[in-house]
Amino acid sequence: MKFTKLHGLGNDFLVVRPDEELDAPRAGELARRICERHTGVGADGIVFVDLKDAAGKTAVFRVYNPDGSEAEMCGNGLRCAMAFLVREGNVPAGPVVFETAAGRRVCEVKANTGLTFEIRTDMGTPRFRSSEIPFDDGQAREKLLDHPLIIGDKRYGITCVSMGNPHCDVFVERFPARVEWHASGREIELHPFFPNRTNVEFIRVLNRGEIEVRFWERGVGETLASGTGSSAAAVASMVKGLTDRTVKVRTSLGSLIVEWAEDGTIFQTGPAEVVCDGEYFTA
Repeated sequence: MKFTKLHGLGNDFLVVRPDEELDAPRAGELARRICERHTGVGADGIVFVDLKDAAGKTAVFRVYNPDGSEAEMCGNGLRCAMAFLVREGNVPAGPVVFETAAGRRVCEVKANTGLTFEIRTDMGTPRFRSSEIPFDDGQAREKLLDHPLIIGDKRYGITCVSMGNPHCDVFVERFPARVEWHASGREIELHPFFPNRTNVEFIRVLNRGEIEVRFWERGVGETLASGTGSSAAAVASMVKGLTDRTVKVRTSLGSLIVEWAEDGTIFQTGPAEVVCDGEYFTA
């Protein structure tokens, strides 16, 4: 099976155009094997992308985590899929509509140097109701802003956002030690109030136009960046009144821009970079 490895700010993916349709169990098993960093190729996820029309205007997008679970959406994965298709000569620079499990998302290349792309993505509309996250503590809530979540002797003030997939945001004055926020990310991800588990972002607000984020991804663990996570972190900062409606999100390896348009749509502009092409032997 041929693949291309790409990354968005260190959040790396193996992008594949499948020769045959893979059902969820087979795709999940392949994801577990190929994403393993010691015995496989190694990645934060595998993306299956396929064109729906000869003009290259519409594509189907599916993404699986290293634990074999399917994610509804993935911002960095979308940018990598767009860069993959443009590099292969299958689509124009844009716009291209991707059909994801979270709905239709539009990508457009703003710059291209051959192996490095700058891509603007329609990330959809954020949702805040507890049923839309989903978050279930037995009560229906319109929003969860600084909501107290008690785990053992720890109390987290959480702000929850759905970007087509669930996100739980925790604001900090400074980032805890890595081992500490890893433990917090893991226990929040698996908390029973999140029936589909959740992604977790730890956010440090720098000023009204800039935040810094660390990411714990559902089904992955620590990632160097996250597209939907960056969007959720920016939106959480905006709804709490801590930032303006355009925010630079600083990750471990660089930055991207998140805009909340007046019509409610979130737009994100960030990089995708080609690492290598390869072939994975499946049998």
